Amino acid sequence: MKNRPMYWSVWRELWESRSIYLAPLIVTAVVLFATLISTISLPRRMRNLPADPAKRHVAIVKHFNMAPAPIMATTFLVAIFYSLDALYSERRDRSILFWKSLPVSDLTTVLSKASIPFFVLPMIGLALVLTTQRILLFVSSWVLLTRGINPAALWAEFRYPQEALVMIYGLTVHVLWFAPMYGWLMLLSAGVRRAPFLWAVLPPFALSAGERIVFGSSYISSLLKYRFMGAMAEAFAPYKPNSAGIIDRFDQLTPARFLTAPGLWIGLALAAIFLAAAVRLRRYREPI
Repeated sequence: MKNRPMYWSVWRELWESRSIYLAPLIVTAVVLFATLISTISLPRRMRNLPADPAKRHVAIVKHFNMAPAPIMATTFLVAIFYSLDALYSERRDRSILFWKSLPVSDLTTVLSKASIPFFVLPMIGLALVLTTQRILLFVSSWVLLTRGINPAALWAEFRYPQEALVMIYGLTVHVLWFAPMYGWLMLLSAGVRRAPFLWAVLPPFALSAGERIVFGSSYISSLLKYRFMGAMAEAFAPYKPNSAGIIDRFDQLTPARFLTAPGLWIGLALAAIFLAAAVRLRRYREPI
């Protein structure tokens, strides 16, 4: 612990918060089971592919590209609730007294907890998604072979290495874009004395409703919507009519536009401020 406080602090979070990996694992198992069942109809779909190349591509890869959505959504939800409880729970159960007795700084503690939504959960989600898609690819190929269908078209359209790189890009984009949200939740977790979830939800809702009632405008709600949905608009090209919302090509990515978006850098600056404030609050907060 003395030599590698950050390393062991992160492992401590994994030991104490098993939902970090159990929830994504359970959802992955459900998704994998449901998707494997759907491979029963794969030979029929492969025999009735549309002639249009774009529609043909969608018909083949949609089977694989829909699987990551619930897994990634689960890691996002776990990240939100973890961030909101990370510093609050140790004050609630008074374990903060024990952890503060160790030679680990408040900065190290907060950063180790921040690493869960910023790094650990995205990596868990990525590993589970890539493993799931690989399993589906091999099982689907086996099902096609048993029905006398050549799976070459499946492998040609799925583009596994390119798909993985696009997914890593999308994951990085969303982690950076949601950084101020995670920072704000960790600040609330370090500071509030009761009901951190209500503190996270009610003020934005009240401000948005108050602005609507008093001024008849919706700038706050638009700003909140932009923070939740803006990553897709800034980092990816608009959907084409025949793409069915599937993103698996490099020409659908717009990294230059994303990296020059003011919302990205303002959000990262706010995230740094929130985390710095969380460190300071933890230094002086007592058990609840």
